[in-house]
Amino acid sequence: MPMPTSLNGLYAITPQSADTAALLAEVRLALEGGARLVQYRDKSADVALRFEQASELLVLCRKFGAPLIVNDDLRLADLVGADGLHIGKDDGSLREARLILGPHSIIGVSCYNDLQLARAAQDGGASYAAFGSFFPSPTKPQAIPASLDLLRQAKGELHIPLVAIGGITAANGAALVAAGADALAVISAIFDTPDIRAAAAAFSPLFNRPTLH
Repeated sequence: MPMPTSLNGLYAITPQSADTAALLAEVRLALEGGARLVQYRDKSADVALRFEQASELLVLCRKFGAPLIVNDDLRLADLVGADGLHIGKDDGSLREARLILGPHSIIGVSCYNDLQLARAAQDGGASYAAFGSFFPSPTKPQAIPASLDLLRQAKGELHIPLVAIGGITAANGAALVAAGADALAVISAIFDTPDIRAAAAAFSPLFNRPTLH
């Protein structure tokens, strides 16, 4: 799957689960609700489980035309043929990831609250820059806070898409999109709800407007 020219919308990040069937069912609901990208995030040491889940999620995402991005594991992304990789500051080299995954892969970089990191990511060939945490996050309670002003400044300087992450809900996400976020990365506000499909669909109105990418 080539890198999309327009990377925007709801970016669903998977919850950690040892139950592959349950995980697939949850992600299917998020895709049915309108998620445009999926990131497989699992911090367990179970290599076989992670390979199984990433492989099956890729098949599922293909059915919906949604790219599957692997979090922090270049080897896994390469092995399963994922559409891309998301890397943080301690997760390896952007240059290495681009060389191994190829020019059409989506490679995103966590830039936290640091515009200089985002500039370097763009210069290094990143597909998008991710900023956050914009709100308190149950997934990463100690995450570095980021501001709307940072997002506005990044929007004015960078030409790659911007992803916002951290405690985002359908209620508070509109301010992030207005400030320049092309995509909203969400875990809890989708997957910690009784109706995942409806929770995902609640984000769609935020993106029913022209974008710059």
